[in-house]
Amino acid sequence: MKRGLPFGLLTLFSGLAIIVFTRIRFEHLKMEAGQRSFFESEQDGELVRLPKGMIRSTSDLEMKPLWEDSRVEGKDRNCSALLAMAVGISQKQNVDTIVSKFLLENISVILFHYDGNVDGWHDLEWSHNAVHILAHNQTKWWFAKRFLHPDVVSIYDYIFLWDEDLGVENFHPGRYLQIVTSEGLEISQPALDPEQSSDIHHRITVRNKMKKVHRRVYDFRGSLNCSDESKGPPCTGWVEGMAPVFSRAAWRCVWHLIQNDLIHGWGLDMKLGYCAQGDRTEKVGVIDSEYIVHKGIPSLGGASTKMTSSHRTLDLRTQVRRQSTAELEKFKNRWNQAVLEDENWNDPFDQQRRKNSDDEHQSI
Repeated sequence: MKRGLPFGLLTLFSGLAIIVFTRIRFEHLKMEAGQRSFFESEQDGELVRLPKGMIRSTSDLEMKPLWEDSRVEGKDRNCSALLAMAVGISQKQNVDTIVSKFLLENISVILFHYDGNVDGWHDLEWSHNAVHILAHNQTKWWFAKRFLHPDVVSIYDYIFLWDEDLGVENFHPGRYLQIVTSEGLEISQPALDPEQSSDIHHRITVRNKMKKVHRRVYDFRGSLNCSDESKGPPCTGWVEGMAPVFSRAAWRCVWHLIQNDLIHGWGLDMKLGYCAQGDRTEKVGVIDSEYIVHKGIPSLGGASTKMTSSHRTLDLRTQVRRQSTAELEKFKNRWNQAVLEDENWNDPFDQQRRKNSDDEHQSI
């Protein structure tokens, strides 16, 4: 009868086998890591192949001198805000008025040129103090998603993401920011002058001459029922997409909300309150004392420019609106699908409504 290996010897062999296997596996992983780009080697969110003191995760849009003694005129300043606009040469005069006011308040400027014309702006005194980016026929949301990453604009306390057709005769950027800060607003917009604005879509954006700031509107027309009980858009916690102003924290959230492929931004306004860093009925507001005029001038896509082909006449503005409407439906569907698929996400405003309802029942 053959005797098996002693138990102790068998254990020793097993241990040696495990050690050898572990060593081989370790060497294999080292080889894989060596073949991988150092940009891909991350641990706890840091690049492990760079000394920590050399890691710079943020940037800015401030221009720097080419040599020590040179200076970019007007740039020896501490910029607390950034104005970003998509512009075309046809709105040059109006944009000049807007930008000039912002530069007086030490606010940085970046212009997104959608019509291909950058040289036409060089004669303006401030042009060399602004950052210019060109991409044909793109919207401000397309530009913002690609060039205003939160880590690039993190030095700015506030981001103005404005349209180009706004009248600013009664608007002062410095006073506006003082009000926003004192009121604790994370997302805001200047009110619209109803007497001069030609394109007002929502009553909450209309200026209230009796107030400095308002956060809700009271409206009982048609299907609307905006009262003190209203907890969301379009009655409260809402601004329109033409002239929003975001805090640094709000913009970090909004940037992620912008869909890379939905360039017109329709539907975003109804969800901006989720980025308000708290109760949207308190953190989102419209500034009445610093107000603007919405001129409603169609620009991107042409002012109803008609192009004739052998088969049909194409109204470019109509096509833009059709695309915007289609994107709105995609955005809504995408949001609803995301809510269904994310089991760990709970609607904070739905929870707040339930809490308020429970409190009301307890007080009865």
